Amino acid sequence: MARTARPARPTLVAAGLAVSALLLGACAPVTTQGAYAPSDGTLVEFDDVAVRGLNLMVVAAEEGAEGNLLGALANETDEEVEFVLTASGAAPVAVTVPAQGTVYLGTDGEETLLDPVTTAPGGNIEATLEASGAAENFYLPVFDGTLPEYADYLP
Repeated sequence: MARTARPARPTLVAAGLAVSALLLGACAPVTTQGAYAPSDGTLVEFDDVAVRGLNLMVVAAEEGAEGNLLGALANETDEEVEFVLTASGAAPVAVTVPAQGTVYLGTDGEETLLDPVTTAPGGNIEATLEASGAAENFYLPVFDGTLPEYADYLP
């Protein structure tokens, strides 16, 4: 009895699917190359200006209390820049950052107070960051001492 060769259809289909998946995967954008905030705070970037706010957040015990503003303000220009953060319902906070410098907010025992915090912990406050004649609107997240990494930063 003679055996006939079976068509290699299943193998060809599997190989075709594998090649298609590889080709489609190569077309996908690399999302880690885009700007993003890798932590709990908010990244604030300005168009055409070499200044930015990094990982901005506020830590407060409760709504209506004062909060400690955390994060960093970076200035990649050759001149000193004044940043002004205005959060809904709170007094503006102004911070001067030297040329080619970064100022870390709310650390090393020096609190940067936002008073009052108009949103309960777990919410977001509408805010604006101004620098070098530009302004960006963003949401400032509010945390409390529930997470151990933020408990030491309560005002």
